[in-house]
Amino acid sequence: MKKTSIELLQADITTLAVDAIVNAANSTLLGGGGVDGAIHRASGPKLREFCSSLGGCSTGEAKITPGFNLPAKFIIHTVGPVWQGGRNNERTLLRNCYWNSLSLALKHNLRSVAFPAISTGAYRFPKEEAARIALTTTKDFLTVNADFFQRIIFVLFSQEDLQLYQRLFREIFE
Repeated sequence: MKKTSIELLQADITTLAVDAIVNAANSTLLGGGGVDGAIHRASGPKLREFCSSLGGCSTGEAKITPGFNLPAKFIIHTVGPVWQGGRNNERTLLRNCYWNSLSLALKHNLRSVAFPAISTGAYRFPKEEAARIALTTTKDFLTVNADFFQRIIFVLFSQEDLQLYQRLFREIFE
């Protein structure tokens, strides 16, 4: 099997035809702002109905739902930490978001996964630190689970975010 392709894109995550997109959800899983709101709007009302049966989700954990009206087959919902200056285990919780999302994808045999920049919007996690955690955790996961994934995509909102990921990608992966 060939090596995992890791891609960095500036795009709308709701438009990607992948096995799973990851939702930077809140703990209710019932929708919110930012990426979460966009995913819920694009997926349609059946997503909220399905999520209401899941009992929410703890910070750092992940749950899976169908993609409903999305081109993605599934949505992996993960709850990132709210940044509080790094005093409340935020780094470990963010790492857990990526690790647990990848673990859930592996468990469900989902070989292409797209991530947003979890916790960097309303949750105010410093972007560079969050990007470093995202990329390092992915690299660590792939070290343990080599050759399973075909594609892992980091979908960034702005050109500035894309450039940050590109710079850190070269440092971490090359």
